[in-house]
Amino acid sequence: MLKRALISVYDKTGIVEFARELNKIGIEIISTGGTATLLKKYGIPVKTVSDVTKFPEILNGRVKTLHPAISGGILAIRGKKEHMEELKEHDIKPIDIVICNLYPFEKVTSKDNVGLEEALENIDVGGPNMIRAAAKNFENVVVIVDPSRYDQVLKELKKNGDVCKETRSDLAIEAFKRTAKYDWIIYDFLEKQKTLEKFPDDLNLTYKKIKDLRYGENPHQKAALYRDLTSDKKSIIDVEQIAGKELSWNNFLDVNTSLGLAKEFDEPAVVIVKHATPCGVACDSDISDAYKKAYSADPVSAFGGIVSLNRKVDLELARNMSSAHFDCIIAPDFDESGIKLLTQRKPLILLKTGSFSQVIDNDIDIVKISGGLLIQEHDNSKLKDLKVVTKIKPTQEQLNSLIFAWKVVKYVKSNGIVLVKGQKTVGIGAGQTSRVDSTKIAIEKAKNEVKGSVMASDGFIPFRDVVDEAAKAGVVAIIQPGGSINDEKIVATANEYKISMVFTGLRCFRH
Repeated sequence: MLKRALISVYDKTGIVEFARELNKIGIEIISTGGTATLLKKYGIPVKTVSDVTKFPEILNGRVKTLHPAISGGILAIRGKKEHMEELKEHDIKPIDIVICNLYPFEKVTSKDNVGLEEALENIDVGGPNMIRAAAKNFENVVVIVDPSRYDQVLKELKKNGDVCKETRSDLAIEAFKRTAKYDWIIYDFLEKQKTLEKFPDDLNLTYKKIKDLRYGENPHQKAALYRDLTSDKKSIIDVEQIAGKELSWNNFLDVNTSLGLAKEFDEPAVVIVKHATPCGVACDSDISDAYKKAYSADPVSAFGGIVSLNRKVDLELARNMSSAHFDCIIAPDFDESGIKLLTQRKPLILLKTGSFSQVIDNDIDIVKISGGLLIQEHDNSKLKDLKVVTKIKPTQEQLNSLIFAWKVVKYVKSNGIVLVKGQKTVGIGAGQTSRVDSTKIAIEKAKNEVKGSVMASDGFIPFRDVVDEAAKAGVVAIIQPGGSINDEKIVATANEYKISMVFTGLRCFRH
């Protein structure tokens, strides 16, 4: 028969209702500080920890449950005669249920510029001690660290007057998982404070599952979505969905690419992505005109694509977009009339981001490989020092187009080639094992618009064949990283064709 429960929670979700039900079935409640005050406020009989220990909370609450009257009551093995005799000798009563969750260290330390003092004050000491003690003794003590478990425990208590061994075991495993993660989060924070290394020797990844996805890349693959618990900043996971079915694995990848590229531009911009690669990108003074240009860049590839816009979707823009078939549209906001028009004929996903500036950029990239992980800084690079390496310099208009093309090629699968006219892509060649093949594909995509366009290459141009193809098609300027042993020959080839060439000094592969 369970007689006594200790409640000490930071997250007070559902605790009043749970404690009230425990009281109704005759379980005595011991509690600490703010939790005890809350329960008393709602008329629930509570004995404070100080009543049990005969010792006051000290050091501003740092020490309250660290006492033999608490730890002994939790750790005693009920079937062990000497344990129970010791409890009786020291006037300690067994504690049968421990309900405890911890100070929100991860939430506090995810804030910008959090100080060491504030972080240290949010390290829970007594809580993990109680949780571990109860979990160690789970055959005798029920330990609950997650409010979502309250109903399950109550149901068993009301039906059987006890909690079954299987549930006790599950709760104990959950408890140890929580304290282990908590310690790792603290270690990770303090280690980074000490070394300031982005890639520490021991890596702690703290993620919580939000939900299972319908499936992975293909219907036979299971998949799930997890949240990074070390950050409280807004991400694509937090974007408000206002219409359509749940996002799939592929949707999330495409949205991530589309939104990332759209954020590269301050002026009104539209990005259309298919299979995590841009297929149409344009900027204009008017967002509707930007959309028309982006869509016209490759309407065949745009079918079933993901569209990101960095301006509000009004009714006029919605009319323009309604005739095309997209899977998802992402924008800072939508007119109600635009939403109604876009969703009346097809199940279209609409995502409302609010201000683009509030949606964080990626910090690191993580890729699972057999036996381990690859981790790198995300490519948030910006162009700084451009170097014109040919006799002919690009005009200002061409330079603007080259910079636009470079922003796009950063998001194109390598080997990536992007052809641009003005502030609009006209041809994109992606994911080829040969750069010249990507060039030919981009030229073929551009059709009649290739003449007078500029070209961006995500990696250095190793042989003149790429420049030969570009010149033959009518490309007038090229931007590339440079750095090949054949740079002099490539520049000479550009001079031969009277094409201007700019080196960035940056490579932007995207595998």
